[in-house]
Amino acid sequence: MTATTTKAAAQAAPAAAPVAVRSSRGKRLSLVVPMHNEAPVFDALFERLEATVGKLRIDLEIVCVDDGSRDNTLDLLRAKAKADKRIRAVALSRNFGKEAALTAGLEAATGDMVVPLDADLQDPPELIAEFVALWEQGYDVVYGVRSDRTSDTVLKRTTANLFYRVFNMLSDYPIPASTGDFRLMDRRVVEALMRLPERNRFMKGLFAWVGFRQVGVPYVRPARMAGETAWGYRKLMRFAVDGLTAFTTLPLRIWTLVGIGSAVLAVITGLGLIVRVLVVGRDVPGYASLMVVLLFGFALQMIALGVMGEYLGRMYQEVKGRPTYLVKDRIGFDS
Repeated sequence: MTATTTKAAAQAAPAAAPVAVRSSRGKRLSLVVPMHNEAPVFDALFERLEATVGKLRIDLEIVCVDDGSRDNTLDLLRAKAKADKRIRAVALSRNFGKEAALTAGLEAATGDMVVPLDADLQDPPELIAEFVALWEQGYDVVYGVRSDRTSDTVLKRTTANLFYRVFNMLSDYPIPASTGDFRLMDRRVVEALMRLPERNRFMKGLFAWVGFRQVGVPYVRPARMAGETAWGYRKLMRFAVDGLTAFTTLPLRIWTLVGIGSAVLAVITGLGLIVRVLVVGRDVPGYASLMVVLLFGFALQMIALGVMGEYLGRMYQEVKGRPTYLVKDRIGFDS
């Protein structure tokens, strides 16, 4: 284990806390793999899984979730599940997004340990053996920490770091920086996650919210093996807003402070004008300064309404009570 891992482990649990000893013997490991148009990496993915996780002395289950792929990913999954009984697939009725697909996979998984990972092999399967070893030491969640993100663009690295800083500054439940969905979770952690009823699911935040004993393992994140990511900057921005509004109401509270501050400033300005008129005499206010004040106040109102609208929109989505996803087909679960 690296020095960084040991340090993270020490921070995750007090030294006085007893460490439960587990054994993976007779346990089941479930891999949850959301897929969307993953035909170019399909064969390479299962070759890597077989070469790494397949060699572990543990019962293995691979739950793949086809999130409305437009290529032949689902056909490949059908053939693979027919040839290998360890592989199961959940086909969603359309593209619901990664958070919904991940939720579907977690609900379908039956393992004592569950590991979500990306199909594009940016989450190295070779790390799972270390995850299992730390689970045996008593950790309920073992998450991967991206120690090197040079495979990402400078803009993506900068915006990602900014998001983690802002989120952890505003939220009561901070998430470790440079972490994704790649992690091992104990069965009771998965069951806790499945009890959370919200439809707009920001899984990184939910992983932090449920708590339990957690530890990080650093790794170098490789470049995507093939194809192009579906996460454009516009989609990432929407994802960041979803995360912030799902785990903090501070943006709403800020506008109460802004309103109080504006009122105080208005009173001080009004008193100053009264004093000026009494001392200097009446003057004619300038058109430019008046327009600046009016436009600034109007801008503040529009921003406040926008923030309230974001929260109101999420309340609207939750109140409707629509399911997070719809399943079109389940493959391999009857074996």
